[in-house]
Amino acid sequence: MNFTKMHGLGNDFILVDGFKEKLPADLLKTAAKLCDRHFGIGADGLILVLPSDKADLKMRIINSDGSEAEMCGNGIRCFARYAYERGLVNKEIFTVETLAGIMTPRLVFEQNKLTGITVDMGEPVLERSAIPMLGPAGQALHEPLTVLDKIVYVTALLMGVPHCVVLVDDVSKVAIEKYGPALETHAVFPQKTNVHFLEVLNDQEIKMRVWERGAGLTLACGTGACASLIAAVLN
Repeated sequence: MNFTKMHGLGNDFILVDGFKEKLPADLLKTAAKLCDRHFGIGADGLILVLPSDKADLKMRIINSDGSEAEMCGNGIRCFARYAYERGLVNKEIFTVETLAGIMTPRLVFEQNKLTGITVDMGEPVLERSAIPMLGPAGQALHEPLTVLDKIVYVTALLMGVPHCVVLVDDVSKVAIEKYGPALETHAVFPQKTNVHFLEVLNDQEIKMRVWERGAGLTLACGTGACASLIAAVLN
């Protein structure tokens, strides 16, 4: 099976052209093997470029643990560049079917050179039951949550996929490999969640560390960057 390795800010993916390649029947297990960084190609996820009857193209993304994600911000940027450079689309703005709905990437050109991709990520969903997060109706803003040996204050929202944001004074001091998975699999999140520890540097900059649902520690998260900005504004 032919593949291409791409990354967005270090958030890396294996891309496969579903128009040309025969995909294995046990796709989820295969994705986990391919994403293994020691015995496979190594990636945060496997992305399939597929035909769609609802949009110009369809994107499926399988996390490195073999679970399927609804959306991925950096993933769809890689997807868009891949599709354009291989002639699967020939326009600057096009539509992509995902499990989170129809997304619209836009190719950015400078002097006829592709220099970036932007994506309309849609509106955030703040209602707790839609995230989903257990608890009373309404929003979960700066809400105390017991995690292992600590009480942390979380802001939760849906940005295509569930996100849990924790504001801290210094992200470098967070034991993310301890508290990240504990929050990801916390009982209050029935479909698990992405986790972001967020430090506000000033009124123009924030710094975040990411523990992704289904992928663990990653260098970046596109939907998480959006969720972190929203949480910072709301708080």
